[in-house]
Formats: sequence, structure tokens, C-alpha cells
Amino acid sequence: MTSTSDDLASARVSLADKVRFLSAPESYARTPEQVRVVETHMSFVFLAGERVYKLKKPVRFPFLDFSTLQLREAMCREELRLNRRLAANVYLDVRPLTASQDGALKIGGDGVVIDWLIEMRRLPAERMLDHALKQGPVSEIDIGLLARRLARFYLGADRSTISAGDYADRFLREQKKNREILTSREFALDHGRSASVLDRLDAQLEAARALLEQRVRAGRIVDGHGDLRPEHICFCDDIVIFDCLEFNAELRQVDPFDELAFLGVECALLGAPAFGQKLLDAVSRSLDDPAPERLIQLYAASRAMLRARLALAHLLDPVPRTPDKWEPLASRYLALAEAAMA
Repeated sequence: MTSTSDDLASARVSLADKVRFLSAPESYARTPEQVRVVETHMSFVFLAGERVYKLKKPVRFPFLDFSTLQLREAMCREELRLNRRLAANVYLDVRPLTASQDGALKIGGDGVVIDWLIEMRRLPAERMLDHALKQGPVSEIDIGLLARRLARFYLGADRSTISAGDYADRFLREQKKNREILTSREFALDHGRSASVLDRLDAQLEAARALLEQRVRAGRIVDGHGDLRPEHICFCDDIVIFDCLEFNAELRQVDPFDELAFLGVECALLGAPAFGQKLLDAVSRSLDDPAPERLIQLYAASRAMLRARLALAHLLDPVPRTPDKWEPLASRYLALAEAAMA
């Protein structure tokens, strides 16, 4: 782990300096032709030829803390460990970003560690599920392969120790946060519609409490992926599922059907609602766990409302990225939640 002196050294090199260095092709041993930089809410991702490097931002939110060098190192190592469950050949190493006495930055090297990077193998964009769904229906063969991959993962995953009551209460807590954001008059939404959908979801969560608790008592809650979206699934020679949620163990304690319902919501957003249902049915058969339709609808509505809230939450940042994107996206998720409860 890093020392206090490393923290001080890191503080002397700005985030902008680190991003500038990592954006330059000559910063990499393999010297790619160009480096594509992708900024997310929590990281900068550098696509450098056949490799990808992720730099975590020094941020703190209620659900995560990357504010110190030590915390970023720990989360990099946790991200490596967790993602090797489903993408062992993609997540290669945690690499130090160092600074020499003259201030020169380097990936690796003998200088003072000023930050940490996750090094990954770059995956072909054209083989990602989101790309495939935009091109047309995914084959039944590929659906079957993905279903078996996910079923093996869920069968082998660590069982959660969450209590039945805490599991059900978690949905109610998230719904309370949803209501705070989605009813705020500062956002351009159909507030009558959002209030109606929130009320209906409240009622359905209360009515389904026993069903949610039964999933815990049956041992169905696992340490899952946590962020199962189409852009995190790659149909390579061996299906790769990457970019799991590493920063909050509680949020990874999920029912497989919850994750699959979430994936179904994201596929429906891309115009492919049938894919999610076919995959869920196939995984259910492999798990020998019939999926109650009422439960799947509840999970899908809850996930869609969460995504609507998170979309709007981007606008609460001091300087939101792509501000025109989030209110229309929240409205689309609101419509998906409404449809799930129809």
C-alpha cells in the first residue's frame, strides 16, 4: 500500500497533468498510433492500441470514496480481483503511475507513486452486445452461450449474508432516493407521470415484500456483477463480462433475476426488448429456478427508476458533462418503468 509521502507527492501532480500524460501515445511502451480518452463519472479510460488503462478520479460520493491514493489503490486491486471472475484474460494488472525527481511521469518505473492504473486488454468494439443489438437480433446460439456463462457464474458466486429484512428494505431506501430526485421541480420531467409511477412502485414493493424476503431465505442472493449492461458484455471467442461494480459490496449483493431484469431494461432502451426476456428464460432454466413474472416486473421497474434517478443526478454536478442528455434519458427510463408495471 502507498505511504503518506506518496499521498503528498500525488497531491503535487494535478489530475489534469496525469490525464495529459496518459493521453499522449509516447507515454506507453508500445507507443500506439493514438490514444482515445473516455471520461466517466468516476474515471478516465485511455484506449491505447491493444491496451486500456483506467485512472480513477479522486472523488468522494455517498456510495464510494476514491479521495486518497491509498483508497484508489485498494479499489484498483479490488476491481482486478472481482473482474477476473468473468474476464480473467482481460484484466492484466494494477500498474503504478510514478513521478521521478525531475517531475517526469511514467507508467511503472522507480519514481514516487502518484496514482494507480488498471491495465486491461482491449476488446473489439464490434463484438460488444450493445453493438450487436443495434445491428439486429442476436442469434439463439449466442443467447444460449451467454446464458450458460452467467448461470455458471451465479451458481459459483459467493452467497450473500444479507438478512431478508435488510434486502427488502434496500428497495424501499432506493425508492425514497428516487422520489427525492424524480419529483424535484428543477428537472424537466412530466412530474404528474413520475409521481404516478413512483406511487405504483411503492405499492408494488410493499405488496411483494414477502416475495423479496423469500428469495433471501432460499439462498438466491449472491455477490454478483452489479452493473450488468450490454456495453459490458463482449462476444469474443470466450464470452467476456467486464466492468463489474467494485466500489460498494452491498450493491453487488443481488438476485440474479434482478441483474437480468436490469440487463433487459438496458436492452429495451436500445430497442431490443425481446433479447432480455429470452436470456432471462434461458438462465432461469440453467439455474433450475423458475422466474416469477411478478418478481421480474418489480425488479425491472425498480432498475428503470434507479437509472432515471442516476441520469438526473448528473445534472447536480457543478459542471455536468453532456447536460442536454440526461433529462430526455430519464424520461425514457421512466417510460420503461411504467411499461414494466403495466
